[in-house]
Amino acid sequence: MPAFHLWKGSWGGGGGGGWEKGGKVKIGRAEQREIVQRRAQREWVDEHFRCAGFGRRCRHDGSSTRSTCRSHARRFTVLALESSADDTCAAVVTSDRKILSNVVVNQQAFLKEYGGIHPYVALHAHQRNMPGAVQRALREANLTVNDVDGIAFTLGPGLPGCLSICGNAARTLAAVLSKPLVSVHHMQAHTLTPLLTSPPSEFPQFPFLTILVSGGHTLLLLASSLTSFRILATMLDESIGNAYDKVARLLNIPFDGRCAGAALERYCASPLLAGEVVDGDVPEIKMPRPMPGRLAFSYTGLHSTIERFLHARGGTVDERTWLDLARSFQHAAVGQLEAKLVLGIRQCAAQGVQVKSLVVSGGVANNAVMIGWAAMYRFMASDTDEYSIESCPVWSLEDLNKPGPPTDTERM
Repeated sequence: MPAFHLWKGSWGGGGGGGWEKGGKVKIGRAEQREIVQRRAQREWVDEHFRCAGFGRRCRHDGSSTRSTCRSHARRFTVLALESSADDTCAAVVTSDRKILSNVVVNQQAFLKEYGGIHPYVALHAHQRNMPGAVQRALREANLTVNDVDGIAFTLGPGLPGCLSICGNAARTLAAVLSKPLVSVHHMQAHTLTPLLTSPPSEFPQFPFLTILVSGGHTLLLLASSLTSFRILATMLDESIGNAYDKVARLLNIPFDGRCAGAALERYCASPLLAGEVVDGDVPEIKMPRPMPGRLAFSYTGLHSTIERFLHARGGTVDERTWLDLARSFQHAAVGQLEAKLVLGIRQCAAQGVQVKSLVVSGGVANNAVMIGWAAMYRFMASDTDEYSIESCPVWSLEDLNKPGPPTDTERM
């Protein structure tokens, strides 16, 4: 990567102005951020992964591990907050890949009562839960808020009201404590989670494909770097997670403290009768195959098929049929993921892109943890946000490096 100068000072001209040197160089805000992030990601990989005993000696002093490297004598600690949907999350993570705490407060009782996420109910639940989640995360990490070096939060995408809870909490804490603030794209955080949770020998290598499945999204992504993503396929109607939830409710599957999707998966794996072997055979109930040969996801047809099947029989079927319906849906839903993945791999190969790894991500187990980790490389590069940055409920991952909504300073 060519060398560059990072200019310091105030932007001139208002709006999207830039800096000039000798009338030859002009870098706008988006271009400057992309340069900073690309440099940060290269240095982050070189200095914070490979010198941490991941197969290469530290380039700073030749030591074999980061713990003996003088340049890494002090780790960076991040308090991260997340509330983009129905879980209130807070976590503390460090630059040396340590998860000091991970707090998730779910809303399963409300999900079951309202048949899914109710935005107004979820908003008020986040308001009640966030203070306690932050307090617990710090307590379990054995830290005070003053011990934290930076604060990260989910900027988007997500439900507008829900995003405002983690955003307001993070901005206020950072401003009062004079801590650096970094906002994170929720889908980027999902994609980069394996760089935290996987053993170093199993780190995905760029470029890699990611199947990202959650309650609100179904995406097939090509990740070329920590900050560069291309969407190969997205959902045309609803996500796989949403379809799982609807089918679980149609089949009256008991939640037993789980989310609807997890309850359905467990039900599919359970034997109907004592001694029955669940061998994974394709059930006999025919399900649609949406858009074969096309890189796009569609799940509305699957749950609609289940709904029509039950309606035609007055909602009364035997236990064997209930189980076959659940297994038929799950087989078709997962099969669609597999089919689109094959198409994506073929498309990459046709375009000369050699995919080196495959990542399957999503869910809520590490929600705030992944936000803190995705923010880490920006903290390391001192690429932080203003305290007035606004949430982005709608935000494509392909627009990660483009400016978000204008801050109060930029409006003036």
